[in-house]
Amino acid sequence: MRVVRWPGALLTFVAMSALAGMLVAVAVTPGVAVAGEGTSGAVSFFEDLPSYLDIQTPQQVSSVYATKGGQQVKIASFYAENRTTVASDAMAKSLKQAAIDTEDPRFYDEGGIDVVGTLRGAAATVVGGDVQGGSSITQQYVKNVLVQQCEELTGTNAADTEKKIAACYEDAAGVTPQRKLQEMRYAIAVNKKYSKDQILTGYLNLVGLGGRVYGAEAGAEYYFGVHAKDLSLVQSATLVAILNNPSNLRIDQPSDADNGTANGYAATKDRRDYVLQRMYVHHDITEAQLDAAKATPVTPKITATANGCSSAATGYDAGYFCDYVRNQVLQDPAFGKTAAERIATLDTKGLEIHTSLDLDLQAQAQTALSTYVPATMAGVDVGGSNVTVEPGTGRILSMVQNTAYTQGDNAAAGSTAVNYSADSGYGNSGGFQTGSTYKVFTLAEWLATGHTLSESVSTSEHTFENSEFTNSCQNVNGGTWPVSNAESVPASMTVQAATSESINTAYAQMGKQLDLCKIAQLAQSMGIHPASGGQLTQTPSSILGVNDLSPIDLAEAYAGFANGGVVCTPTAIDSVTESDGTKITPSPSSCTQGVSADVAGTVDYALQGVLTGAGTAASANPGDSTPKFAKTGTTDGDVQNWLVASSTKYTNATWIGNVQGGVSLANWPFLQGTTGYSAKFGVGKSMMSYLDQTVGGGALPTPDPAMIGQATHASTQSSSQGTGTATGQSTPNEQQSQQQSPQKQQEKQKGK
Repeated sequence: MRVVRWPGALLTFVAMSALAGMLVAVAVTPGVAVAGEGTSGAVSFFEDLPSYLDIQTPQQVSSVYATKGGQQVKIASFYAENRTTVASDAMAKSLKQAAIDTEDPRFYDEGGIDVVGTLRGAAATVVGGDVQGGSSITQQYVKNVLVQQCEELTGTNAADTEKKIAACYEDAAGVTPQRKLQEMRYAIAVNKKYSKDQILTGYLNLVGLGGRVYGAEAGAEYYFGVHAKDLSLVQSATLVAILNNPSNLRIDQPSDADNGTANGYAATKDRRDYVLQRMYVHHDITEAQLDAAKATPVTPKITATANGCSSAATGYDAGYFCDYVRNQVLQDPAFGKTAAERIATLDTKGLEIHTSLDLDLQAQAQTALSTYVPATMAGVDVGGSNVTVEPGTGRILSMVQNTAYTQGDNAAAGSTAVNYSADSGYGNSGGFQTGSTYKVFTLAEWLATGHTLSESVSTSEHTFENSEFTNSCQNVNGGTWPVSNAESVPASMTVQAATSESINTAYAQMGKQLDLCKIAQLAQSMGIHPASGGQLTQTPSSILGVNDLSPIDLAEAYAGFANGGVVCTPTAIDSVTESDGTKITPSPSSCTQGVSADVAGTVDYALQGVLTGAGTAASANPGDSTPKFAKTGTTDGDVQNWLVASSTKYTNATWIGNVQGGVSLANWPFLQGTTGYSAKFGVGKSMMSYLDQTVGGGALPTPDPAMIGQATHASTQSSSQGTGTATGQSTPNEQQSQQQSPQKQQEKQKGK
């Protein structure tokens, strides 16, 4: 037998009963004069409670879009609560009626609160000892709004956030008389401000339906694979049944012993049939409809909305790009002052994020890379990536790699969460040594300091004293730096020829005439930074590419050379709009003049030789009319392999190599009869052919004749070495060097 705690319970009953009488006057007939000193005092007390409830847009799903065939296509979703707010006319009439008949039959007649339910709740409180109340739909809506506001709170850290939310929950949904009174006060105010249809629609958009599923639209799509406006009578009754107890009545756990497929979701069916019975009692369905509906089994058709980048990965091979978008949002103050606020914005504000991704180009890039580079390879931790950016804007047009994207930490073979195209901040990658693709910065500094492409430099010196080099920012350590070439070359070469054929000893000689610090500063001005952060290495060996960079970073720099020396930071986002139409302006790509237009134009002129004659990437040239330039880069033993190519409209960077370890890939068999060295030519040629046809490019920036010097036909002045093929081995003109420094002992580089 339950012990009744009479003193407190009786006082609560008396207070609630008196309040109910007062509420009839305040809520139902608010203009009537309320007689009696006690009642007047109660009214005064009640009216003094806060009445303004800030009903904001509820948490909604954020969506990421890309372009396919000229149309915007949704590729991914992010949410804390899976909810899509819809208008009243986008909800089935049967759903609305089921909710009213079951939850609040007097909804259209009451003034925001259910007086009869309140009296019944007060009586139950006396018997049970806890504060209870027959909440109207308006009161339930108020409580859901308050709870929603709690869930959007953020603190200084995770623990602080959890503490704030817990305290807010207690205020919003606690079982105290004070909380109940405040809920009623809000309900009356809401009822005066909004129409019944607005309140009902708001309520059905907010309610929890199990797990992360909230609101009628998401519930209809998740449980039945239909829109809320297309719900059948049985489906409507089932959703209303679930909202009564979402944790126990959800129908997406078929193995649940108490409420699963084995017993026909018995608990949910019982509640659903109760809902149907209430609809019949209130004359909203016929007896025949009631019988037919009750005889229908509970048959969910679970249609999950993927959360995160997994859907972008499986549907469009765009998981890594999607992850880059997410990281851009989480690091951009435009989406919130703190990391917690930015996460909340992405997961709750219903953003429409339109990106720079071209899905047609993305598909071509994935095909090109996968044709030559497998996801796994015995004996080597193989990796490959290909990224395309737009000169002049920094927009990332495509981003692919050889592995499958995964959001989990325990990735299967051939899968990883690491984005090889990005750096540690945007993809958790530490980057890879770039080899001779880094020579472009020495070349640019060479031209900027008054040298020319036609100057001859010695190629015969193979042991360099570190003390012979100048660094105005750092001390150049003593010792020697051994540099070698793979094949014999003339005793001297023009800078143009040395660039086309990527001759290491020639570039070492050029470095002796320059300031290593100035080379590093020029690289930085073109957007270059170590993928793991920190400062660029400025030893003599840095000339040949010992810094670990990301493909997107290198593409950014080369795009700057194609854009007259103006370099633009990479961006994946074009525009963002919140669910209520508010526009968020992401921090724009920052475009700065990295080198002069004359230097940029002359660098482009010199790098055209890489794609012709004895140039190291001649085999990748598709041979069409689009003006473009390129540079290869290969570390010793072909551990890392690069090819960057650019027109004025696109810059495409390919990296193929060791993710971890130092396995020599010079003769390692890859797909299509290529090796770890030559696979990049197949990928690059495929991409340049497609990009030239679809994106194209105009005339390259004009070179400075004074910087060219006498090398007006520079591309024909290179030494008569053979050229590589897309399916062959390392070409004879690819050069090798190695150096010894305190930072990287016996670090070997191959200048290709």
